Amino acid sequence: MVAGFAEDPVEQVAREIMEEGGTAIAFTGDLSALAHAKSCVELAVKQYGKLDILINNAGVFPEVNLLSDFTEEAFDYLLKNNLRTTFVMSKAALPELQKTKGNIVSAGSESGVLGLAQNVPYGGTKGFIHAFTKGLAVEQAQHGVRVNAVGPGAIDTAWTHTGSGPMDSKMVKMIKQATPMGRRGTPEEIANVYLMLASEEASFVTGAVWLADGGITVAKGGVGSQADASMQEPPKGELDLEHSREGHTSIRK
Repeated sequence: MVAGFAEDPVEQVAREIMEEGGTAIAFTGDLSALAHAKSCVELAVKQYGKLDILINNAGVFPEVNLLSDFTEEAFDYLLKNNLRTTFVMSKAALPELQKTKGNIVSAGSESGVLGLAQNVPYGGTKGFIHAFTKGLAVEQAQHGVRVNAVGPGAIDTAWTHTGSGPMDSKMVKMIKQATPMGRRGTPEEIANVYLMLASEEASFVTGAVWLADGGITVAKGGVGSQADASMQEPPKGELDLEHSREGHTSIRK
């Protein structure tokens, strides 16, 4: 099931999956509103008869700035779309997930582990997701529901390119140099981690923040330039990633 904001790309992806014989359906709505979250879950259960997995992946990256200059509008927007979406979607999905002994995987970030200048509010939202994941995992174990998070590093999306996101060229260069593998990750590499955590292959994993960050959280200094050539070359994937450079990088009214 594809769930998100009222964006044409979301609906387009769903249509493409359907045309290729898949069973995805699109839900258009504001996932920070509990009524919409409940409607999203109800649609999934109506379509498929049950709910096994919730992926909390809605999020925004509207501004990079010193805290003294960071706008209140961008901060409130982060809270609404990075935190409240995870809270209300988890709240709405849990009754169904408890029936199926399902699981939740949420979007954390290396920004919630490291301290990154000009990225303080965003990192704060991801720190919340990490703590939320751990607490919910303990709480829901008694109901048979696993809860985990993925912590990506810099990924090759609109967020990490100048012109399509709020990062400047200096920050883009820094994140690659600070990553031991010397490159951005690909969306498919992150999707594979989500898939593993949501599968029975991770049956003994709950409360984890699974870092898929190219090693940036354990590095010190500009080690990316020392990476072996085999690590600097992204793997060839199998997914159609034509929308990978799209991202929610501005405040939408």
